[in-house]
Amino acid sequence: MPAPNSLDASYRARAIPAGTARYWSWLFAAAEASAPLLGIYALAAEWQALTDPATEVSVARLKLAWWQDEMRRLAEGSPVHPVSRYLAALPRAAMVDWRPLSGAVTAATLQISGAPLERAADLQPHAYALIGAPLVVAAELAAGCDANGLRHCCEALAAADYLSRAVRGYRREARSGRVPFAVAELLAAGIGNDDLAADLPPAPLLRYLEELRQRAAEYFAAAARALPTVERRRNRHLLVLAELEHEALRGGAQRPTARRRFKDMLLAWNSARRA
Repeated sequence: MPAPNSLDASYRARAIPAGTARYWSWLFAAAEASAPLLGIYALAAEWQALTDPATEVSVARLKLAWWQDEMRRLAEGSPVHPVSRYLAALPRAAMVDWRPLSGAVTAATLQISGAPLERAADLQPHAYALIGAPLVVAAELAAGCDANGLRHCCEALAAADYLSRAVRGYRREARSGRVPFAVAELLAAGIGNDDLAADLPPAPLLRYLEELRQRAAEYFAAAARALPTVERRRNRHLLVLAELEHEALRGGAQRPTARRRFKDMLLAWNSARRA
């Protein structure tokens, strides 16, 4: 069966939902980055669905184990899933190290364990494996890259993205028996599971969440600074992601109104133009 040169509409819709940061980063990506980014976003969407608290844990574990096997098949040149086969058909596929994608599946499996972070020091390596490393693979598929600068950018972006998502969704995670934050930090702050699940967060939790927002903002800024000048044009989608996710962090949970979508489009366009 020949490898596909395009993605089915259902995979595209999950990969880049209209109006989201992923959508704008893909839309304003450099031409050579567009197809690889779509494929990596499609994989991330499949794994993110499995780490969602609504997915039964036993089912998620089985499917992630299948994905681990699929990433080995992708590395060996014989994938079977439509998204994997799409990636394998890209022009630079034979030159790419696919192993970081296996690491992302491992991190996703840890994510559904209930408490992926024991200490604050665990944040960056976990977030990079889960979110950042696949973005580096996308860059390698596009046109090669300055490995050090790009990795530093993706490390910071991944940590910021993880914290931003955790701050927005911690209550839903807690009510499903999961703790997205570093357990040692919660214990030191006197924050318990009941606090995380409460409708009205107590004062210690409010202070902790604000601290995490500040940390995430610092990571977003660091991501933009870390991308070398020579890499900014061809990896401008990373700058768009950082800008839009930072804006979402500043604005908190907002409904995706037409005005908000227009504002995000302008932010994305300006970020891409400045690259």
